[in-house]
Amino acid sequence: MTGAGQADDERTTDGRVTTSTSRFTASDGITYTATNHLTKAAGGAGREWLLAWSGPDDPSAPDFLAVIDATPGSRHYGEVVNTVTMGPGKGNEPHHMQYTWHKGDRLYASGIMSDTTFVFDTSALPAIRLSGVNAPTDTPCGTLPDAYQVLGDGTAYATMLGGPNVAGPCTYTNGEVREGNGAAGSPGEIVRIGTDGRTIAEIPAANKEAEDPEQCANSPVISKATCANPHGLALREDLDILVASDFTESRSVPPPGEPLPEGGEKVARQSVRVFDISDRDDPKLLSVSKVHDGPRAAQEDHPAFGESRVLMETAMTNGHHQRGAFVSSMSGGAVFYTPDITAPKPQWREVFDDTTAYRTFTSDESVTGGGDNSSWLAVSPDDRYLFHTVMGQSTPYGTPLDKTTGMVYVLDIRKLLKAGTKVRCSVDELREVTAGGAEKDCPELAGAVPIRDTTDGGPHWGAMDNFARDAQGRYRETKSVKRFATSNYFIAGSFGGGGDHRVCMFTLAENGKPELDRTFRDEVTRQPCVNLNRQSWPHGSYGNARAHGVLFVVSDKVLR
Repeated sequence: MTGAGQADDERTTDGRVTTSTSRFTASDGITYTATNHLTKAAGGAGREWLLAWSGPDDPSAPDFLAVIDATPGSRHYGEVVNTVTMGPGKGNEPHHMQYTWHKGDRLYASGIMSDTTFVFDTSALPAIRLSGVNAPTDTPCGTLPDAYQVLGDGTAYATMLGGPNVAGPCTYTNGEVREGNGAAGSPGEIVRIGTDGRTIAEIPAANKEAEDPEQCANSPVISKATCANPHGLALREDLDILVASDFTESRSVPPPGEPLPEGGEKVARQSVRVFDISDRDDPKLLSVSKVHDGPRAAQEDHPAFGESRVLMETAMTNGHHQRGAFVSSMSGGAVFYTPDITAPKPQWREVFDDTTAYRTFTSDESVTGGGDNSSWLAVSPDDRYLFHTVMGQSTPYGTPLDKTTGMVYVLDIRKLLKAGTKVRCSVDELREVTAGGAEKDCPELAGAVPIRDTTDGGPHWGAMDNFARDAQGRYRETKSVKRFATSNYFIAGSFGGGGDHRVCMFTLAENGKPELDRTFRDEVTRQPCVNLNRQSWPHGSYGNARAHGVLFVVSDKVLR
């Protein structure tokens, strides 16, 4: 059971930065802190903010949540106006927050390496208060918290990518038992977390029976093989459906500099899990479906670069008449679609290959989607666009980065969704790998923007701006997305995902074509994108930092 917050909020100011500290004592007995460092630029009329959940290059420096002015036209546009430093622990490896924030939501943020979820109160933006902590001891059946989806009641579901704290049998909240091989292993789980950080329910992601041991390798071996390593998370409360995509058994991935071993594809997951969440505290696993390789797989240097491998992210359509869902493969560089995720056995088909997007800015035929580390995936609330980020192939595992690059691209998916359950689109011929699907209902590429960094890779994560501002300066949620943000960092020392540590903003033209917002400039370099490689922060001179999760939020006082 999680502990309680403390109201002893202290405030000090040095004339330039005002500080305030909130505290929360968790079930592990540790009192965690979050300290705001608000600059003068944080004052004034209510604005829109971009949050960037960040960790320092210096392991002795604190992790922090950067609050960036994201109000177009503001004289502080792109400026870091607050840094919320975490204590007492360091090296949490800040990872994801929820995909979208709504008025009144708590903020859920992952410390993936510390196996901790931090919960924040955002009602006083740009100041942020710690309101809960989910500690490692609160989730004995899972490790490596990754993605979050917030429910209408403010609680959240989270994916736990890794296995239980201790190898052996683990008992979940509903009394079911699964065997696991330990932390960062298998199987992962789903967790429901309260607004105060407490664990409401631990939910098994693994089947009761064994899965195919040829595909679902586990190290050490488990008596009942499992591919349950959930990463991406999508949610439709109106359908009582939750969808999770399986990633990989994290600790089985070779370290940078070592090639993928023979048989490495056996930990490169290809499966998608669908849960019935009609009982929010006891979701039931409805189906485990599999995506399949496409026409490019036979040409790749390693089986792990086949289209179906390492399903990082999933995204669902939004309209009440829609049942469709997408999933993307990190190692495979492809996007798959099923028109009915509620079917007993969802059928997946490849509808786009990242190679097609690459061909819009490079003619080098050696550059393909294979091993390109594609990542964030999101459907716009109006079901018009699909957004996708790609980090680019990493030197240890694929083509050196001077041969490929990161990018963002946008697909127009209206024809695909209009086809309903009679979808014909299928990328099953080599010509469709480079030119897009031939069928009339296939997604259309609205545009791609290369993020050219030949050293450390391109964008991993992103967030849609789901807010619109009226003439009176007030905000409301909108279904029509006009811009999105990305962060260029994955995990240091993994998949070549060091990134260039920038947070960038993109606008959408009327036809959906993305363009880099060159007015969103770094306050130090005055170059487009906010560069986290800097010496000084509101909380002090701690040097370079790297942001993983990003999220748009709006001050309560100006949000309808």
